Amino acid sequence: MSNFIQADRQTSYLLPPSVDEWLPQDHLARFIVEVVDRLDLSRMEAAYRGRGSAAYHPSVLLSLLVYGYATGVFSSRKIERATYDSLAFRFIAADQHPDHDTLATFRRRFIDELAGLFVQVLEIAQEMKLLKMGTICLDGTKLHANASRHSALSHGHIEKLEAHLKQEVQALLALAEQADQSGVPDGMNLPQEIQRREDRLAAMEAAKAKIEERAKARFEREQAEYQAKLDAREDKQKKTGKKPGGKPPKPPTGGVKPEDQVNLTDEESRIMPVSGGGFEQAYNAQAAVGENMLVVVPFVTQAANDKEQVVPLLEKLAAMPESLPTAERLLTDNGFFSAQNVAACEASGIEPFMAVGRDGHHIGWKERFADPAALPENATPTDRMAHKLRTRAGRAVYARRKQTVEPVFGIIKSVLGFRQFMLRGLRKVSGEWSLVCLAWNLKRMAVLRLQ
Repeated sequence: MSNFIQADRQTSYLLPPSVDEWLPQDHLARFIVEVVDRLDLSRMEAAYRGRGSAAYHPSVLLSLLVYGYATGVFSSRKIERATYDSLAFRFIAADQHPDHDTLATFRRRFIDELAGLFVQVLEIAQEMKLLKMGTICLDGTKLHANASRHSALSHGHIEKLEAHLKQEVQALLALAEQADQSGVPDGMNLPQEIQRREDRLAAMEAAKAKIEERAKARFEREQAEYQAKLDAREDKQKKTGKKPGGKPPKPPTGGVKPEDQVNLTDEESRIMPVSGGGFEQAYNAQAAVGENMLVVVPFVTQAANDKEQVVPLLEKLAAMPESLPTAERLLTDNGFFSAQNVAACEASGIEPFMAVGRDGHHIGWKERFADPAALPENATPTDRMAHKLRTRAGRAVYARRKQTVEPVFGIIKSVLGFRQFMLRGLRKVSGEWSLVCLAWNLKRMAVLRLQ
């Protein structure tokens, strides 16, 4: 007699199996379905009015996408396949199988609605007593755009290609004007070849116009920064009566630079330096994370530098519903530091903790357990913050940054595997980043509720 448990795949069920019995009660898929069912999806539902055929409910499609992003499945084709292969996806879809085109269309169509849903999830986290926003940590990470950097063309390279293509068009036109066209190779369609090159020239002309528009905007921004530096030096000279030290700022130069680029696949993405060296076509994804490692404000920028992201964060925090707790402290690394950002935080009633430089890896024990000397009475806001960061209490507060925002980015990129956007364009990419952070928040909340 065999002592093995028999695997019987032939006997039919006496009663139909229940979808509710497929997963444990504390499974992540159940929690996501419960939270999504509590969200206000009325705007999505209203978009389906007047349709002739029945459609999948937005809560089902949204739950599939959220669970997919929370478990590292981002492709709509893979999600469709998972509704057959995975019990969790099959549970969420109630044993239905939305096709990949339906899922992809839903994601693109309602990408702008995700920001409102993100705030609703935060309100649910507040009701569950899982949201702590006293200390906010802000950081950014470069995520690859859905475009290759080899699809980018610089202004100088465009001009060279234009000259080459124009010569080819002239040669083809001259060939077409020949009476016998004996020089035309067999199988070559002259009108098509000419049209193909003219289309490329038109695309390059449009790309040059976009580069010139960006150059104009850059000059206006640099001119404003230059004027602000001049005003700051003048104010300092009036207060102290002395000429400011250092070299005066250089005025910006306008016009297009030969290295200015535009990407033909995703023109709103930018070439950015990435960790480990090198450059990639990317976006700068920002996340402000609370004390329980829940993302409270996600947004995406085209700027590779983080210094300009503090003020947008403060504006987003001020626009959050009154039902959510307010932020008291903001922690950032040195990449976000500037005197203007320190002043903006204090004006918003938020205490800044921004690293003003890189600390050494091996601090002496005397420095570690000692507090700095008292500040003079005329200390600037930046001096006060730098002094605070050198105190033991300030160092203890700033040390929380490594325990909050950095692990969130590490898990999203290394565990979930989200390193590249599926969509293109700043608006859609911003919505997809909100979807990623929403999925992370639900994954985190599912763990916190059991603690």
